[in-house]
Amino acid sequence: MSGLVVSNIDSSYGQSHILHGVSLRIPPGGVVTLLGRNGAGKTTTIRSICGLLTPTSGRIELDGTDITSWRADQIARRGIACVTEDRGVFTHLSVRENLAIVKRRKSAWSLERVLDDFPLIRPLLDRPGGALSGGEQQIVAVARALMLDPKVLLLDEPSQGLAPVMVDRVLEVLTGLKSTGLAMLVVEQKLDVALELAEHAYVLEHGRLVYEAPAHELASNTDAIHKYLGVGV
Repeated sequence: MSGLVVSNIDSSYGQSHILHGVSLRIPPGGVVTLLGRNGAGKTTTIRSICGLLTPTSGRIELDGTDITSWRADQIARRGIACVTEDRGVFTHLSVRENLAIVKRRKSAWSLERVLDDFPLIRPLLDRPGGALSGGEQQIVAVARALMLDPKVLLLDEPSQGLAPVMVDRVLEVLTGLKSTGLAMLVVEQKLDVALELAEHAYVLEHGRLVYEAPAHELASNTDAIHKYLGVGV
């Protein structure tokens, strides 16, 4: 059992040292959530894993291969796909074109499979990305990432800015993906969404890992939730 292993990474933006010795593990087929207040370093962790930011120290491995200094495109081909906070949907392209742009011939996720698993997308295929709602864009972004045939899917704030009904829809989509055995790392501000989806939770504070536990343990630990996340239960 290998999966994705992040070992003691530091990451910086120029002179700003953001991550301090962060370690986490996502086993094959596992779903992990990364929690923390705004500015804790969650997005920086995602960016460090997917190659948008190279750690200054530490090691990142996927199935035993050191990918720490690989380019983002190499990491994507190796099996890590990322849905960024801004979703990255090309607004001037149709949904069909947004999906086709990442199509791989040998991917387990063909266009037809995506449309079968995400029926909401089918009537949107000829609509420009810029004409979609936030929830529709999020689902298209997840579907597009799947067409890269990832081993691990990274999701940065998948419910951010969505209406409650679309939060439920996105959670339904991600729960369905979990049942397929796809490993996921989910950064999420909505604690109930994160803990419903994940099996294990990590909490960052000021770029340092301060707490980790099975998700069900964190869900029942009101003191830790209040201390590290600043919310009541």
